[in-house]
This record gives sequence, C-alpha cells and structure tokens, in this order.
Amino acid sequence: MNADVRHEPRTAEREYDIVLFGATGFVGALTAEYLAAHAPADCRWALAGRDLAKLERLRERLAATHPRCADLPLLRADAQDTAATRELAAATRVLATTVGPYVWYGAGLVAACAEAGTDYVDLTGEPEFVDRMYVEHDARARETGARIVHACGFDSIPADLGAYFTVQQLPVGVPLRVDGFVRSNAIFSGGTLTTALTSMGRGPQTLTAARARRLHEPRLLGRRARGPLGAPRFSRETGNWALPLPTLDAGVVARSAAALERYGPDFRYRHYASVRHLPVAVGGTAAIGATVALAQVPPVRRWLAGHWAPGQGPDAERRARSWFSVRFVGEGGGRRVLTEVSGGDPGYGETAKMVAESALSLAYDALPERSGQLTTAVAMGDALLDRLQKAGIRFRVAATTD
Repeated sequence: MNADVRHEPRTAEREYDIVLFGATGFVGALTAEYLAAHAPADCRWALAGRDLAKLERLRERLAATHPRCADLPLLRADAQDTAATRELAAATRVLATTVGPYVWYGAGLVAACAEAGTDYVDLTGEPEFVDRMYVEHDARARETGARIVHACGFDSIPADLGAYFTVQQLPVGVPLRVDGFVRSNAIFSGGTLTTALTSMGRGPQTLTAARARRLHEPRLLGRRARGPLGAPRFSRETGNWALPLPTLDAGVVARSAAALERYGPDFRYRHYASVRHLPVAVGGTAAIGATVALAQVPPVRRWLAGHWAPGQGPDAERRARSWFSVRFVGEGGGRRVLTEVSGGDPGYGETAKMVAESALSLAYDALPERSGQLTTAVAMGDALLDRLQKAGIRFRVAATTD
C-alpha cells in the first residue's frame, strides 16, 4: 500500500462516474436502491450485469420511486468475458461489484480496473481472493493510479474503520492493542452462504495465496502490525465469551496499521465473536468446526449451498429487525478506551449502504493520493467515516480511562 501519485487525473473524463456490476443480485439490488436514493443528482451511474431483461426490471422498479432512474443506462457484461470487463472498466471512474464468490467471478474485473486506472470496490470476505489480487495486480494498479479496495461491506468496514476510529482516541507514537467483539442477530442470504462455503472448502488454495503474498509484500521496517487469531476467553470488558473469528477482518486491520503510522510502532488487533452464554459459545464453536469439515467434501458443500440459492435472502421485515454491534477495547500509552460501531441489518441493508458510500467516496471525496490495493481506512479514512456516520452507522466512544 503505497502513497503513489496517480498518473491519470481523478477528474479525467469517463462516460460514467460509477458502474454497479451485479445489480440484479440480492445485495446488488439493495445497493442500486441506495444509490437511486442517495447519489448526487448529477451522478452519472449505470447498472451492469449478465441479464439485460433482469436489469430492465430492476430499472423499472427503481423508477417507480425515483423517476430520474427511468433513463438509467444498462450495460450487459459477463464477469468472465475479458473484452467486456475491459470495456466496462474503461467506461467508468469507479466500478463496484457485488458478484461473488469473487474467487470465481472477481479476478477479471480487478485486472481490468488495474489496467485502466479505474477505482474498484467489492464486498469480498475471501482472503484467498484478496491475496491473489495483490500479487497479480497491485503493482499495475500503482502504475495506473487505480485504487483497488476490497471488503467494503460488513466484511470488513466495521472492523477496519472501527479500529481506525479507536486508534484516533489513543495516544500517538506508542504501542497499541485493540480487540474487536462482534454481535449480531442477522441471517445469511443464499449468495453469502455460497461464498462462505466456497471459501471454507479452499483451505489449501488460501494458504498458498497467503504465502505468495508474503513473498511479494514489502517488509515493514521499524514498525510492527499484527492481526493474530487469539484464543477463546471470557471478556470482562464486554461481559461475554469471546470466540476468535478466522475471517478477513483482522488481516485488513493489520494492513491498515502497516500503512498508517498513526497506529504506532507496534500494533496488534484481535477479532472475536461475542457470545453471552458458555453453552452457546461451545455449541457455536463445534458448529463452525463441523461446517468447515463438511465444506471440504464437494458433494456435501453443493448440498449445503443448494438449500438457499444465490439471489435469495431475508425479506424487508426480517432485515428491519436485524442489527449489529462491534465493540472495541483499545489500550496504549496508559490510556484505555471502549468504542462501538453499530447499525441495522449488517449483511444486506448496511452492507449495501457501505459499498455504495465507498464508491461515492472514491468518486467525489478529496482523498489521499494513494493507489494500488488499499484498505478502506487507507484509501478513504476520515471521508468514509464521515459519510457512514451521516448515513446512520454509529461510531461512538463509550468510555475512556487514563
């Protein structure tokens, strides 16, 4: 993650400001609805996907409540068609994609954006994909000025910007320790389940990609930034049992810390699920272990995924009852701070908000002159934090002690 000057001015003319790829999927449609309601009136944006008829039906639905969407451009493209992805990337300043599993459908779009100098955002929570894209496209993106920003949804904005917000409450220039504790009552969509099962079933490929990235990534000199897994424990700070979450989030936070000196000379972040009752914690750990084991068997993985097809998800009433909270405990330089990031339905309503605001931030905000593969904290930082707070996601300091 380097602070390179972009070779192409950010104001360079493209046909579109934002293109939303995968707009007819479950999260894609919610993202389209959010952009229809919140994009600036002069924003030149378009819907893209494989099925033109589905795009037309989505446009009609948007236009019913937002008449200006009646003429919204529709772009037909297949994520695995190299010529189509290159044409799509060259036409827009920012490309947002909600199509997963990204290890299957994402590489062509990243390659096209890196080559065209186009900013890119996605919703991936797949470590293998992120590491592969770094190895294959970070260098070219730095040359062209493209900002490749993965994990712009619940994976991993609450963790990344929550840790970033927490660090801002702590002293400068000292070793810092931050732990994040996640709680939610939300449920999965079919697309999310398919992506999770795919990722679980690719353990060897994930390890190979991580090793390759370590060989390519420059070593941090004079500073240290880590995101270790941690161990199950009772958290006195939250009053709950803390179960280590082997997700993308801790690695994202550690990479933000590696890129930004504000995280101090020695930074460590650990990421946990927060569970109130010990039997639930034990049962949850066993269930996760069993699911990971079953995901290694392709027929079983397909059977599990087939029970909820991509494109399906919780209805509006269920999403309205859903919520999330990530509490952070930060320590350093004699100060201790408790912070919280919270909001509504994390996987769908708030994720659509997060990816849409990420795309809008890249398109419109005055941001640091950085390029290559970046995290949300490094690419957008305070600008995105401000956007999300105005959009209703709460970042607060709960307590501080010195």
